[in-house]
Amino acid sequence: MSTIHNLLAEYGESHQNELNKVIHWICVPLIFWSITALLWAVKLFTFQDIEVNLCMVILLLVWLYYIKLSPSLSLGLLLFALACLGVNHWIESNFSTQTLVISAIIIFIISWIFQFYGHKVEGKKPSFLKDLQFLLIGPAWLMHFIYNRLGIKW
Repeated sequence: MSTIHNLLAEYGESHQNELNKVIHWICVPLIFWSITALLWAVKLFTFQDIEVNLCMVILLLVWLYYIKLSPSLSLGLLLFALACLGVNHWIESNFSTQTLVISAIIIFIISWIFQFYGHKVEGKKPSFLKDLQFLLIGPAWLMHFIYNRLGIKW
């Protein structure tokens, strides 16, 4: 069994309760987005009229991690990450960086409250308390269900 299979199986052990699963389907993407939004606000430099921010750099590193785990899953996760970047750009362009950051902080906090509630209902601690790597496995865990539904090998 490959590392991705082991990681998804281990992550899944603490995500059996239906309510906890529903909470994760909502909150994991929101937490992922909120982190990208907070990192988006940290501007690093401009290169040929493109403003490079910390989010772009970190997402590149995260994507490389996902490629190592599963090249196939990494493509779906890349699409989701690009969608997050698009949302960040849209909010910042149509409102402000401050609106982006405040929204991200609020969503981050509320989503984590729900996540911990889901694990209380589940009766098991969140996986990341055992290994921080599981903070990156949550999105892959959800993506593998989408792939399975679509009949895509991961």
